[in-house]
Amino acid sequence: MLLRGLTWLILFQLLGTGLQVLWLQAVPAPIIGMLLLLGFLLLRGKVPESVEQASNGLLQYLPLILVPPAVGVMAYGAELRSFGLGIGLTLVLSLLLALPLCGWLMQRQLHRRAAAEQPHG
Repeated sequence: MLLRGLTWLILFQLLGTGLQVLWLQAVPAPIIGMLLLLGFLLLRGKVPESVEQASNGLLQYLPLILVPPAVGVMAYGAELRSFGLGIGLTLVLSLLLALPLCGWLMQRQLHRRAAAEQPHG
């Protein structure tokens, strides 16, 4: 079951990489892959158990993703001093845009799930 879920995740990563190389050079391949996976899950209407199991297993390694940015901060301190204000404003603006969108999407999903769980009749 775990192997099937990992296969799905890798498949969408590869599809994202293929699309990025062929047509969408400006968009990172992992973002394209995640959007394709999101579209697949929305069309399906639920998360397959194998994908959920694989993604839950990968979540324990999430802190390791924070190591490269920490090294980048130490290695590119001069650039951060020069462009820090612009980077900070961009981060704040993206947070102010993304947070309400995520909340709205979550509420929509909760309403959809509640409506699906109610008996029809």
